[in-house]
Amino acid sequence: MAPTESAEARELSLVGKVELRIALTDSDTKLESILNTYLPPLLLKLASDHVSVRNKVISICQHVNTRIKAPQIKLPVAGLLKQYKENVNVLIRHFDILYIQQGLDRLAVSARLDLLPLLVDGIHRNFLESARHTSSLFNLLLKLLHSLTLPPRGSADDLGLRQQLGFVKGLEDARFVASWIGRLILYTSDQSRKRLPGLNVEDCSFLQLYDNMDTWQPGAAGGMNLVETKVVAVKFLASGAFTDTERFFPALFASSDPNSRLSDIGDDMLKRAIPAISLESDEILNHLFQLYLGTRGIDGSLPVRAPLQTRILGLLCKSERATSYTTESIQIVRDGLTSDPPDGITFSTTGKQGREASKLRAQIFTYANWLARMSETADIDMVAPSLVSQLRGYIESQGWPTYDEEASGQSNHEVSLRSLGYESIGVLARASPTAIIMDVDLDLLRWLFDSLAADSAGREVNLSIENALSSVLAAFGGSLSKELEASLEGLLLHNMQRQPGDTEGSGNKIVRSTQFTAVRFANRCLPFSNTKARWMNALAIGDGTNTRREVLEEGRKGLDPYWYRMLNPAKQENIGEKKAASSKYDFPCLVDLIEQFFGGGSVWRPSTLQDIPLPMSDAYSAAIRFCHNVLLQQGLSPDFPVLDSEWERQLGILISNDGKARQKIQDYLRILAANSTTRSPLELLLLAEFNGIVAPNSKETSSCGDCVLQLCSLSPDLVVSKLVGRVGLLRGSIASTDKSLRETASRLFGILASHPDCSQTEMQGMMSEFYSKSSAWQEAVGSQYVDVHGAVLAIAFISSRRSFRTQSSTTPADETNNKPFIDMILDMLTSSHDKTILDAAIVSIYELSLFRTLSPKSLLPKHSAVAVVKKLAEHAGKGNENAVKALGAFAMQSDEDSAEESVLNQIVDTLFKLHSVRDPAMQFAVGETLTYAAAGWRSKALSAALDIEGNPPASAFRDVALSSVIDRILENCKTTKPALRQASVIWLLCHIQFCGHLPSVQERLRDCQTAFKGFLVDRESLNQETASRGLSLVYEQGDRELKDDVVRDLVGSFTRTTANMSGTISAETQLFEPGALPTGDGSITTYKDIMSLAAEVGQPSLVYKFMSLAANNAIWSSRAAFGRFGLSSIFSDSSVDGYLAQNPKLYSALFRYRFDPNTNVRTSMNDIWTALIREPTATIDEHFDSIMDDLLKNILGKEWRTRQACCAAIADLVQSRPAAKYEKYISEIWTLTFKVCDDIKESVRTAAMALARVLIGILTRGLEAGDSSTRTAGAMLKNVLPFLLSPSGLESPAQDVQAFSLSALLQIIKKSNKAALRPFVPDLVGRLILLLSSLEPEGIEYVRLRAEQYGVTGQQIDDARLSGVRGSPMLEAIEKCLDFLDEKSMQELRAALEKAIASGLGLPSRVGASRVLVSLSTRHNFLFRPHANHFLNLARKQVLDRNDTISASYSAACGYLARLASDEEIIKLIEHCRKLYFESDDERHRLVAGEMVFATSKYATDRFSALAAEILPFVFLAKHDSYERAKSVFQDTWNETVGGSRTVLLYLHEIISLAMQYLNSPRWALKHTAAFTIAETVNAAGAEISDATAQTIWPGIEKAMDGKTWEGKEKILQGLIKFARAKNAVTEDEGTWAQIQRITLRESKRNNATYRQHALACLADFVELRESIELATEVYEITAPIIEEVLTGPEAMDHDMQSGGLPSRTVNEEIVANAQAALLRSINPVGLANEDLLSSLSRALALTVRTLSGIGSRSVNNAIIEAEQSLFRKLHGVLRPPVSEPVAQALIELVKTLFSTRDQVEQTRIKAAEAAAAFAPLAGVDERVRVALMEEITGARAQERSVTVQQSLDCARRAIPDT
Repeated sequence: MAPTESAEARELSLVGKVELRIALTDSDTKLESILNTYLPPLLLKLASDHVSVRNKVISICQHVNTRIKAPQIKLPVAGLLKQYKENVNVLIRHFDILYIQQGLDRLAVSARLDLLPLLVDGIHRNFLESARHTSSLFNLLLKLLHSLTLPPRGSADDLGLRQQLGFVKGLEDARFVASWIGRLILYTSDQSRKRLPGLNVEDCSFLQLYDNMDTWQPGAAGGMNLVETKVVAVKFLASGAFTDTERFFPALFASSDPNSRLSDIGDDMLKRAIPAISLESDEILNHLFQLYLGTRGIDGSLPVRAPLQTRILGLLCKSERATSYTTESIQIVRDGLTSDPPDGITFSTTGKQGREASKLRAQIFTYANWLARMSETADIDMVAPSLVSQLRGYIESQGWPTYDEEASGQSNHEVSLRSLGYESIGVLARASPTAIIMDVDLDLLRWLFDSLAADSAGREVNLSIENALSSVLAAFGGSLSKELEASLEGLLLHNMQRQPGDTEGSGNKIVRSTQFTAVRFANRCLPFSNTKARWMNALAIGDGTNTRREVLEEGRKGLDPYWYRMLNPAKQENIGEKKAASSKYDFPCLVDLIEQFFGGGSVWRPSTLQDIPLPMSDAYSAAIRFCHNVLLQQGLSPDFPVLDSEWERQLGILISNDGKARQKIQDYLRILAANSTTRSPLELLLLAEFNGIVAPNSKETSSCGDCVLQLCSLSPDLVVSKLVGRVGLLRGSIASTDKSLRETASRLFGILASHPDCSQTEMQGMMSEFYSKSSAWQEAVGSQYVDVHGAVLAIAFISSRRSFRTQSSTTPADETNNKPFIDMILDMLTSSHDKTILDAAIVSIYELSLFRTLSPKSLLPKHSAVAVVKKLAEHAGKGNENAVKALGAFAMQSDEDSAEESVLNQIVDTLFKLHSVRDPAMQFAVGETLTYAAAGWRSKALSAALDIEGNPPASAFRDVALSSVIDRILENCKTTKPALRQASVIWLLCHIQFCGHLPSVQERLRDCQTAFKGFLVDRESLNQETASRGLSLVYEQGDRELKDDVVRDLVGSFTRTTANMSGTISAETQLFEPGALPTGDGSITTYKDIMSLAAEVGQPSLVYKFMSLAANNAIWSSRAAFGRFGLSSIFSDSSVDGYLAQNPKLYSALFRYRFDPNTNVRTSMNDIWTALIREPTATIDEHFDSIMDDLLKNILGKEWRTRQACCAAIADLVQSRPAAKYEKYISEIWTLTFKVCDDIKESVRTAAMALARVLIGILTRGLEAGDSSTRTAGAMLKNVLPFLLSPSGLESPAQDVQAFSLSALLQIIKKSNKAALRPFVPDLVGRLILLLSSLEPEGIEYVRLRAEQYGVTGQQIDDARLSGVRGSPMLEAIEKCLDFLDEKSMQELRAALEKAIASGLGLPSRVGASRVLVSLSTRHNFLFRPHANHFLNLARKQVLDRNDTISASYSAACGYLARLASDEEIIKLIEHCRKLYFESDDERHRLVAGEMVFATSKYATDRFSALAAEILPFVFLAKHDSYERAKSVFQDTWNETVGGSRTVLLYLHEIISLAMQYLNSPRWALKHTAAFTIAETVNAAGAEISDATAQTIWPGIEKAMDGKTWEGKEKILQGLIKFARAKNAVTEDEGTWAQIQRITLRESKRNNATYRQHALACLADFVELRESIELATEVYEITAPIIEEVLTGPEAMDHDMQSGGLPSRTVNEEIVANAQAALLRSINPVGLANEDLLSSLSRALALTVRTLSGIGSRSVNNAIIEAEQSLFRKLHGVLRPPVSEPVAQALIELVKTLFSTRDQVEQTRIKAAEAAAAFAPLAGVDERVRVALMEEITGARAQERSVTVQQSLDCARRAIPDT
């Protein structure tokens, strides 16, 4: 036990000794010394194993605590902190912390900050050891931050801060500090809550020092202000001590703080931190979700506040990985959309109301959209159902489908959130259709449709619902199951029938139609074969009156297979999808379709439409056409696979012109009719179509009529017989006022009434009825003409068809029964003048002749064939196409005879004469009619004319007539007459088309080819198109040899550069379009015009030039014909196995022509290209080199068309190919492009500029990509940059070229990498600086010179120009270029920049150059430092520019350059400024000097401070300049750099010395400035001027007072008086004082009125400075004449003295007032004997009375009263009773002067009362004086109205001593 006791005793002994030393200290200093040595070791004994030792130490600490309460005692904080770090003993650490906390505030700031590295060293480890103690350390750290001055952001000190604090090695410490600063940002001092949003219980305890309530109480001991602490902590966090990764979460917290001081810094940090972290990191994502949702448990953290949650969601919306956190995502949506808190959590922040809650919910919807777009399929399938359920619940909570405005607070935010909810549902449904939307019940889709129909929240919500449905629509893109399809059909049909205003069984009121959306779903979700979907399309069309346009359009698209395919494009990603897509496009089953539209359940079933209006009449015709076309499509399939936008029209053309197609349809209809056991669909459709023309309200009867006629003409009689019984219904239609309906009904009547099954009785009855009407044609009037027209047509149609049915194939019909009718129509033809009657007669002749019912032989002598032909020809000549066809049909029944007078030849001649009718449609009718006459029924033009079952009537072979007609047409094709040429080519086309199968035509195909080819160069586009179509037909009819010849000729036509002018050129041959070559009084058009012009000017060579031009024009005209009417099909066919297959060189020319400027050529060539090239990409790749060579060869060709086309072609070619493909051509392309950019033709220049833009885009993309794509970047830039900077680029007079060049240059600079652009930077910067002025509008300088005319100043315009330069993209580009500099390029830039500074002329260039110097000095100082001296010297020379803006810009540049320049160069700069200031006669140079000095002080503060001794004296002097602008600049410099007036004393000798140099300057401005400077030194010296200071100042101020009076000299005099007022060795010297007195008296005698008033005021101040002096006599001698002069002189006027007139009244009053004050104050009773005093008083009193009576102004009265008050105080100290009679009388007179001011203002009367109070003590010297004073006061009191004055008078009266 002895050793243990010995150790304990030893420890107690050591502790006791320390205790004794502490106890024996008798001063705080000694105690501090003892504690610095022994306190840390003493505390180490707390780790002793012995309780007694520990207790002893604790008792000593208690004693120490009582001794160290004095704040001046410093504790060894550094040692204690180090000891804390090195020991883990809890007790030691506890006491260390206590004393550290107590001693920290007692340290100096520098000593505290020295502790910072030690404090943060190992703090993370300390936290792991003891969180409680570490909380104190962190609290100390926060206190130290309040004292920490952070270095500028980005400076070397800032970057070194991390190393200084040890965070480079102590990464965990840095993370710990940053993390807890982040928690501090989240902390709020709400002591009622143990946990906070984002902070758990432990976090809150840590930050509050474990329940220390005073931690965040600023008034408590050791407490801090939480807000200020957060601010300094965030600023510390933004310093270089932390990395962006460490700042991320704290920055996130700060950016969401409501305090802008935090959020501004936080936003900046967050922008920098986000790129440094990965949002795909699970660690970061887990933390973000934890912050957002909080942690569970009673000790867990609460969810962060709404603004921070919004920020977090914004980050999560950038992370794909976040979408895999399905559970958290569901909870986010659930918590955000419900106002109830999550399970187990009760806190107020979950009630998300107000603006922030709205923002949060909006972000939640955005997050839901992000999940839908970015989630994996499995993840979205997991979360989508829950999210949709939550979103639906949120919407329904607002009121659904009727929006509850009261429950939702009528907030626009709530409405917006409702909209976002719907849109999010749509996006989620699209992302996970299987899990959400594709259930058999279609619950969600039904809910969305109900919302669309009944949601009343407004248009914004309506649009969102439509967007949601559009998103859902995409989910139905695939094939649907039968059950799902059936469910969808029912839903869509229901929504098609909803009407606004209806109330459904559920109680929902329909507020909007859902038809459009329903029909969209039908068109996109249901297959084309779905008959219910097609029925919905019909419903969408409706009755056409109340239906929206978009609904109508959607309905029509659904009934068009082409548009259905466009709406539902096939993805065809695999074979299965391709097959499914193909089946989706299948046509509906005809039987099902007709049953759906017209079956028993339809509103259109024929059995119910007898004599009643049609329901949905507009839709009816559309439905008829659709069913009819489906019938034809199925009949022609698979031979008619083409489905395009002209599908319906092509079907009609095919049926009308193609005999094979008609035959196929007829066969199909027979099969269809034969296979039907009950009523066939054909019969049902036929009945429906028939109803379409007989229904009372049928609208589009023409459509139904065309359909029923076509179907009847193609159907077998067995089917047609179903309509025979309804023939009587046609009566109304035949008599209709609609001509087309009459014609259709009449023809249909002819088909049905001639049918064998038709009742003869009914037929005869109707015939009689019609004949009766027609017989009255001569007496018809008004509407009766309509009846006659219909009746005649009906008879003609039935007569012709009945005759055809009864006649044999070889025997003509019996014409006996028809003769009366024939006579009647011929009478109409010859006698009637009514157009309607004539039309009926002509049509009847055509129909009867066509079916052999009427022939030339059958005519009676009354109506000869020649007369009929002549009459028909007459009508045909007027453009009547029916008359033309009637001639052809009549010719069919004429015998072939070679005699010219034969009827056939007469008709043919008549038809040929119709070429003069300039109507293409008419000529096509003539051509078709010629085929009737030449070929009869063998002409394909009559294929559709036979509209009843049976073979066409037999026709005699007319090979001679056909050959004759064709030969005649071919001959006419060579004529030069335009009308005949056009007619001939049209006729030839008709013969090839309709008779090409006949031998006579086959034999002449080559001749036809030649003829057509000649029309390809025709001026008329119609002729070109006709020839193109004809060549196509020739190609189709010919053999392979002929086909190759056709192709060869065509290729030669559009690849040759010369043209064959086919045909004979006559004088009237048109070679140019009218107006193409104007001559002033007309234009050159024909060959005759060319000859006349050549003869007129005497130059026959003009003929050849114009003919060459015409030939060239013909080349392009022929090219324009390519592709029209089928030439593309020729090339397409030939490319496979014909001529083109062996001649691939065509591709280069064809590719170029695709970009021809002529629209027709371009369109034609594109058509050929599309038909010829099956795989364009592969073809271009294969022939790329040949195409490019051709383009580069022709881009500088003679033809502008070629040059323009080449530019466009190259642009297209390089854009669609990889760079490697054209890399070898790129330099040549650039070179040629620049040449063409200067083309004489504007359109060529435009195309070249477009190509240049493309090349710029390629270049910038290559530069942006990096080295791998910029192997040729250097070469490209060498070509591009000079061009862009040339007169053809940025200096171009064309605004668009300037804009392009600037845009291109900016793109290149913006997207270039350093390696590519760096070699060009020096020259580029210099050129860009100079171009700043070139791009400025030219008129700006003119406006500036005449600025006053526009109500502005030149400086305002210059300021605007300066703002434009600073915001110019050019300057931005220059800044970017400077970023690419290195040492080598910096050296090169020096010369370029120097040249730009020297040669720049305009303000923008010169200012821009100065801005470049500033940028180099600030952002590139390391590279620029070696050149700073040179450019500072250069900039000094530019500051003298005549333009103030330029001068100021270079002055600022000098200030920035001074940062980097050497001290010697800065001294030179200051000397330059001094030289400008002191040696120049131009006051503007003084301003320039001030601006340079100010810029140096502002932008190079440290360098300015280092040279302050050289600069500040000069600044102090110059800030007293008389030139106000210069003075202001120097004043600002002084204020910015000097802390107070003591600086003047610091540099007093230098200031006085500098000022003394210029007191004798011949320049008055400098002399006055120096004098003002010396005067100001007196003010700066203060009230007490030391001896040394006075000795320095006195020579200067004495010298400054020499000389005559000048403006402002009074300030010097005032400084002299202030100097004299100070007591020091100088002023106490009698000699100096005498000199001051002499100067003061001298200056008072000056005659300058303005100066005199101030001099007299100074004199008044001076005479009272010393009691020992008596100047009453001298002052009287000075002031009396002055006062007398004013009193006796002329009355002064109130005008400006500077105008040269008398002194103003105000100045005179001030002179008298100051003179009176000086006179009265100069009386010194101490230094005067009684006689002298009396004399002085008498003189002064007399003059005062005279003044008061002469000038009673307020200023004079006030001055006299104040001076008298001062005199009264002096007299009170001298006069003793009794006084002599004269003195007493003088005093009485003085009293009276006081109260002579009763009529003055209140202020003056108050002053008089106060003066009376001052005089009151003198009343005791004599009773008479007392009585006089009392009387005056009493009298004044009685008359006084002012209470204030009364009170003052009462006080004066009370102050009078009693007798």
